[in-house]
Amino acid sequence: MKVLGAGLTVIMTECTSLQFVSPFAFEAMQKVDVVRLASLSDPELRLLLPCLVRMALCAPADQSQSWAQDKKLILRLLSGVEAVNSIVALLSVDFHALEQDASKEQQLRHKLGGGSGESILVSQLQHGLTLEFEHSDSPRRLRLVLSELLAIMNKVSESNGEFFFKSSELFESPVYLEEAADVLCILQAELPSLLPIVDVAEALLHVRNGAWFLCLLVANVPDSFNEVCRGLIKNGERQDEESLGGRRRTDALRFLCKMNPSQALKVRGMVVEECHLPGLGVALTLDHTKNEACEDGVSDLVCFVSGLLLGTNAKVRTWFGTFIRNGQQRKRENSSSVLWQMRRQLLLELMGILPTVRSTRIVEEADVEMEPNVSVYSGLKEEHVVKASALLRLYCALMGIAGLKPTEEEAEQLLQLMTSRPPATPAGVRFVSLSFCMLLAFSTLVSTPEQEQLMVIWLSWMIKEEAYFESTSGVSASFGEMLLLVAMYFHSNQLSAIIDLVCSTLGMKIVIKPSSLSRMKTIFTQEIFTEQVVTAHAVRVPVTSNLSANITGFLPIHCIYQLLRSRSFTKHKVSIKDWIYRQLCETSTPLHPQLLPLIDVYINSVLTPASKSNPEATNQPVTEQEILNVFQGVIGGDSIRLNQRFSITAQLLVLYYVLSYEEALLANTKTLAAMQRKPKSYSSSLMDQIPIKFLIRQAQGLQQELGGLHSALLRLLATNYPHLCIVDDWICEEEITGTDALLRRMLLTNNAKNHSPKQLQEAFSAVPVSYTQVMQILEHLTLLSASELIPYAEVLTSNMNQLLNSGVPRRILQTVNKLWMVLNTVMPRRLWVMTVNALQPSIKFVRQQKYTQNDLMIDPLIVLRCDQRVHRCPPLMDITLHMLNGYLLASKAYLSAHLKETAEQDRPSQNNTIGLVGQTDAPEVTREELKNALLAAQDSAAVQILLEICLPTEEEKARGVNPDSLPRNVQSVITASSPNKEMEEGEDNLLCNLREVQCLICCLLHQMYIADPNIAKLVHFQVCFQRMRLYG
Repeated sequence: MKVLGAGLTVIMTECTSLQFVSPFAFEAMQKVDVVRLASLSDPELRLLLPCLVRMALCAPADQSQSWAQDKKLILRLLSGVEAVNSIVALLSVDFHALEQDASKEQQLRHKLGGGSGESILVSQLQHGLTLEFEHSDSPRRLRLVLSELLAIMNKVSESNGEFFFKSSELFESPVYLEEAADVLCILQAELPSLLPIVDVAEALLHVRNGAWFLCLLVANVPDSFNEVCRGLIKNGERQDEESLGGRRRTDALRFLCKMNPSQALKVRGMVVEECHLPGLGVALTLDHTKNEACEDGVSDLVCFVSGLLLGTNAKVRTWFGTFIRNGQQRKRENSSSVLWQMRRQLLLELMGILPTVRSTRIVEEADVEMEPNVSVYSGLKEEHVVKASALLRLYCALMGIAGLKPTEEEAEQLLQLMTSRPPATPAGVRFVSLSFCMLLAFSTLVSTPEQEQLMVIWLSWMIKEEAYFESTSGVSASFGEMLLLVAMYFHSNQLSAIIDLVCSTLGMKIVIKPSSLSRMKTIFTQEIFTEQVVTAHAVRVPVTSNLSANITGFLPIHCIYQLLRSRSFTKHKVSIKDWIYRQLCETSTPLHPQLLPLIDVYINSVLTPASKSNPEATNQPVTEQEILNVFQGVIGGDSIRLNQRFSITAQLLVLYYVLSYEEALLANTKTLAAMQRKPKSYSSSLMDQIPIKFLIRQAQGLQQELGGLHSALLRLLATNYPHLCIVDDWICEEEITGTDALLRRMLLTNNAKNHSPKQLQEAFSAVPVSYTQVMQILEHLTLLSASELIPYAEVLTSNMNQLLNSGVPRRILQTVNKLWMVLNTVMPRRLWVMTVNALQPSIKFVRQQKYTQNDLMIDPLIVLRCDQRVHRCPPLMDITLHMLNGYLLASKAYLSAHLKETAEQDRPSQNNTIGLVGQTDAPEVTREELKNALLAAQDSAAVQILLEICLPTEEEKARGVNPDSLPRNVQSVITASSPNKEMEEGEDNLLCNLREVQCLICCLLHQMYIADPNIAKLVHFQVCFQRMRLYG
């Protein structure tokens, strides 16, 4: 027999000359394969006689013809075996009487105590059990074995789990072992209620040759295999190698699994399920690994142990970790220990995949470069890379979680494997990352100067080969980024971040003492990666193409982020602006979570110097031209091209950068002024060219993919551009993008798509003569989406002045209003400027002034200096009021920003403030009051002008409009003396243009009063005329 495991020495001494049931014979018994049974040798057949004799003699449940033929074959097999007669004699006994006597004996033992020598089954033994057994007939033999077995079972039940060894002549005499086994099998088969097979199996562990008896018992009742194994495991110790009982139980189960190898892995699953007998689980795995040897693939042993230590079940992890720790605490580990066998097998597997044995001489890197074709460093084979990675993770788990202390040989071989050079494949990149993190986690593996030099050479090789690996393997997240990140963490002394990085890469939580990283820190910061080398190298790292949240791992963006945080680029005067710009342009959805923090920290590095002593140590901001290039195809009068160079993600990120930069610049104005620094602010013309509202609308449909970018943009918009966050606009946008819009899109015809802006201009030119073509084109345009309408915006606004002429159908005006509101959802600022310029009054011989966005924000009342005919054209007046409300809000934001920008201008000098305690902030308060006064004057002036617009003109008065009745108690202006003029004066009824304009103005005024009640008080105290008061 072969040595099978820990504690097997005793059992092997017991079972040296015994014949066990072979797997072939057990399978034949399990399947009742008579043909295979007939092929067994006599010694093998002898072990199965109890079951075969019972099958031949007992009445079968199967009455089929095939079983009848099989039964004849069994009888033929048994006919030539002499031992069959004794078994037949055993089956002829009155088992009912035997069971009654056994029950009486159990009662007697229970009454008198387990140590009582009295027995009802066996009375007055003349000689020892062996001689009595030899001289007895079959009934007495049954009683002798039953009495002995019941005594052992009784003692087991009273032992409270403490193992004992029972010496018994019946189970030790080699002459009568087979006869005793026959009796045991017959007893258990005929008296199953008295002798449950699990209890019998438990009792056999306490006697000599118990494993052999157990295998014979199970082989003769093959259906009980799983029941017996589960019972033995459930009653077993949590740590089997700590006691003799645990070792005997483990070895007995190994014999059972050797007899039925197909169920070995199922038994191993029971071990893990019950968290008992860890040595058995490892031993069964070792047996399976030897039988199913696989040179290239990951072995079952590696998979099994890794699953225990790296699985999600904390109970199993603790249980197996205790097995490893306890195994190491024993003073001497011999070859019979399961733990020793496991470690030896893992070491053999590790050595089996190592590259060609290297020279013991450490070759300098210069020598390697001189002879590129001759190197002592052999590469790891591609077919071994995955297995090598699995072994590294397993050893990390064994050392970090289970507390395994590697021997010198294990440490040496592990270091050889970690510093090997894999091929440039994704698996190779993963292997190098694991090796690097394992070096950081277990620096004790490097103990000699030679080993340290070997590690430095390997790290230098990593730096040189990183670009090649990334380009060849096709993996974006390469180990080069991890090297940079660790180097930056070392320079900034963020050891906890390194520990988190190592644990994340290895995929396990292990305890790493920061003090253990001191030597690695010295190597990184002084020999391999000085801070200047880190910054210079980081800029040369290519950006990640199509960066998104789908790309996991450690990327260049993580390295750049850490370097920006530590201000390494400004410290060493390395420009990072171009790299960040390229990375922002190379983005896609879903948004990578590191992009927004990168932009924030970059803006901070642009505005805030690294130190007060060097205020110029800042990064350069992105130029205006680079920003405009991102929005190429969106800005301007051309239609939005489908082949835009930059993605919507890149455009939204650049928009976030610009808005955040401007906000941060205003927030740090005082600090920058104290440092005598004034970073460049982006011009208003740049902001006018960025389609902010269009981009925000695009982001609204991509909220899930953009993460927190949409909400961050809304916050910046509400703070800096309140005129783009008007509630009416959001409500209108919901209507435009809702279900009705989808239904209208279904009605869209090719004719609508074919109408060009030039055709629209030609139709407007024919307005005085015919309105049909304009009406038809405008109706078709209502079916287009907001972005598709952008090319028509300039033609639409430039011809608004023509719509003020008399006789223009109301339907055309309403359609223009509708189209304008749709365009307002994507290009409000540009649309407002074009509309204000288009609605200026036309004065002969006077050139119209072209207002800019800045002009309108400074003086919002320009909006009301439009053609007087607008005041009686409700659809266009609605547009005018919308623009007025927006520019009033824009003016407030503009003045607040201007106040912050010029905060240092009125700050008194240091000499003037001496002795003026409490008066230092007086100029600031005064400027704030002046701003509020100017805003109040603007609002009140707008209200006064709007109130005047509500009054009827002289012409309207001449037609009989009563100014005192407006607008609440509007009465019919048709006098009782002129009843026949009702139809002629129809335009002055409740639906007249004046009344509609008054309603629109009242709605806006109510909104202004609710937003700021002080406006109503101010207008009241400005002594309004009685006729100008509104009650509606």
